[in-house]
Amino acid sequence: MKRRFFIQQIGWITGGVLLTPFVTSAAFSNSGRIIKGKVRANGKGIAGVVISDGYSVVTTDNKGRYQLSLHAAASSVFMSTPAGYAFNQEQGIARHYIPASKLNRRSADFELVRLGKDDNEHRFIIWADPQVKNKSDVEKMMTESVPDVQRLVAGAGSGTLFHGIAVGDIVWDELGLFAEYDKAVKQMGIPFFQCLGNHDMDYNKGDDSVSDDSFQETYGPTYYSFNRGKAHYVVMDDVRYLGKEREYDGFITQHQLDWLKKDLSFVPKDHLVILCLHIPVHSGVKNNQDLYAILGDRNVHIMSGHTHYNVNDIKGNIYEHNHGTVCGAWWTGPICGDGTPCGYGVYTVTGNELSWHYQSTGKEIDYQLKIYQPDKPGQPEEILVNIWNYDPAWKTEYFIDGISQGALTQTEGFDPLAYASLLGPDLPKPRGFAEPKKTNHLFKGLINKPGKEVKVIATDRFGKSYKAMHQIG
Repeated sequence: MKRRFFIQQIGWITGGVLLTPFVTSAAFSNSGRIIKGKVRANGKGIAGVVISDGYSVVTTDNKGRYQLSLHAAASSVFMSTPAGYAFNQEQGIARHYIPASKLNRRSADFELVRLGKDDNEHRFIIWADPQVKNKSDVEKMMTESVPDVQRLVAGAGSGTLFHGIAVGDIVWDELGLFAEYDKAVKQMGIPFFQCLGNHDMDYNKGDDSVSDDSFQETYGPTYYSFNRGKAHYVVMDDVRYLGKEREYDGFITQHQLDWLKKDLSFVPKDHLVILCLHIPVHSGVKNNQDLYAILGDRNVHIMSGHTHYNVNDIKGNIYEHNHGTVCGAWWTGPICGDGTPCGYGVYTVTGNELSWHYQSTGKEIDYQLKIYQPDKPGQPEEILVNIWNYDPAWKTEYFIDGISQGALTQTEGFDPLAYASLLGPDLPKPRGFAEPKKTNHLFKGLINKPGKEVKVIATDRFGKSYKAMHQIG
């Protein structure tokens, strides 16, 4: 989309904050009106809170006041909720913004509530692609996925700080089903932030500048940030609609990159950055190098979805978690195309460190791998193990009748259950387009006869070991 970027320097006479560099008066005249407001908690102004319209980025002065020049293309003014404060929400849906359409009818003030506890340790979940299209999908989401999150949250204890982020494809083109997702969020009982997915857009209205209208009316801006403890969360829109039916590509617009650079300028370099979007950056975003350049040498974890399989991609200081999906292979069974179970990511922040596991829907936390014994006549007998959230820091060992056989050998191929249940135009029913996906989080090991039982132990990068057993057939 073609949008001119400009910024305006504004300062408070009372010794306030230098906000952004100065540009010409012509840019100022095109920017719309001046927006003023306050950020307060219990009637007291809060200094240093970051406020933005998606173009200018400013901070509040020592009395909690801010002022910015509203960009002509801005959809809202939003607050980067500071650490130590509760997230503003409405029945679980994050409400950290004021729509531009309402700015002339009320003051652009934000009210916050102190948490009353240290938020340096907290947890969050990543929901990738709930992607409901009809009543049947909604029912599965409400009876399978939602109760699983409820159990997880209850198990963490009532004092645990918990929030969720949906990384796109909340629905499957049926935007009226946003309301059903909202009901799911309400029942899960934790605040949720939303990313835009390619199936969450308005099609055939025009170009990328209007394709997000319904999403913004429902969930606010498509890019923004917030804070909890020493973690800085960023949500971005990397789905660029190309103006024709369902044509899109993975691309982050320049005005978002400009905004991100300003936003990060207010974040200490030692803080953890958690960047959430829909299309995986490492494999699907055309200008990913521009994004990496802005992120620099920060400690960054990228959270993405879209693919309906699970990949962990590590590029130096940037770790991308491309998640298996809530809906699996589009609500056709218990798995994604690579054999990863339907599920979601679960993360714990401690200071500026992050730990995690993949939570399979309806399973215990220890369900992290599955053993198969393929039938391959004329070939040596072996086991095949799918460790869906594997990354290179994991270690493996397998045992036959209690005797160690050493590490498994990593390989690439199809998960046997995915291959059997998804391959071909007639499978899976009723969505035969879902196909098995080759993956490299498979491992094999030879079976020395006459063995009776195989045990596999997989240990993740945090030293947590998971095991699976298999009776040799």
